[in-house]
Amino acid sequence: MEKKKLIVLTGPTAVGKTKLSIALAKRCGGEIISADSMQVYRGMDIGSAKIRPDEMKGVRHHLIDVLDPSQSFDVVQFQALANEAIADIQSRGRIPILTGGTGFYIQSVVYDIDFTENDGDTSYRRMLEEMDPSQLYAMLKESDPESAAAIHPNNIRRVIRALEFSHQTGMLISEHNKTQRQKQSSYLFCYFVLTQDRERVYERINRRVDLMLEEGLEAEVRRLRDMGMTPDMTSMKGLGYAEMLRYLSGEIPYEEAVRLIKRNTRHFAKRQLTWFRREKDVIWIDRDDYGCDDGRILEAMTDILRGRGILS
Repeated sequence: MEKKKLIVLTGPTAVGKTKLSIALAKRCGGEIISADSMQVYRGMDIGSAKIRPDEMKGVRHHLIDVLDPSQSFDVVQFQALANEAIADIQSRGRIPILTGGTGFYIQSVVYDIDFTENDGDTSYRRMLEEMDPSQLYAMLKESDPESAAAIHPNNIRRVIRALEFSHQTGMLISEHNKTQRQKQSSYLFCYFVLTQDRERVYERINRRVDLMLEEGLEAEVRRLRDMGMTPDMTSMKGLGYAEMLRYLSGEIPYEEAVRLIKRNTRHFAKRQLTWFRREKDVIWIDRDDYGCDDGRILEAMTDILRGRGILS
């Protein structure tokens, strides 16, 4: 059976994926599926660097603004929604382009990761949920250092999931993920990772955070808090939101919140690159090799897509 076509465009935060993804979609007759854990939420626009309607240039986007901030969201839900979107896009003769920086989400779709290992007993998870987050992360660092390096300490859902998986199966989730990575994809795909010199990415991150603050990140988070959003909600654990909530609650001064947003985002970009380096089928596109010229990058990607038989 002929494999369906899929394009992936990812990379660390603030590297320039959004603009390039629009150009790529217009070039190949594609539609974009957002692989971002925060852009699914309505009303969370500034802190998630969500693309604006006028920036879409007529390119249809999927998995943006589909949930309320009070709802939880995880990789299993993402996989199901993304698969629905892919089927819809392909049914209309278009090419799906999976774009965003959440590597685990991308992997779940490209390699159809199986999340069914669960014996139905939730007692261990409930026990973990009662524990202090720092204690949970310490447990993970001791039992599965590789997973701990890939998961942010504030991402309590993933920390608990990793501990629960090990408890239920007797297998480290990092080992499980390695096994899943060896699966052959059912897609004819190209997996592009856009990158750039680390210091330049860090500069872009710092500028992006400054711009978010100018555009009203504090007001956005204040509005979400006034709507009843609390720090324990999945949506409020996102970069920018968690730190700004701490400022609004009086826990830290404004300057410290800004410093933490920039630092935590830089750390996140570093973890993203670590994740992508472990993936087996990626095609690295270094912006510096093309003079940071999106036009040249697009031509190079187009040549690769033609060579792979994704474009004619």
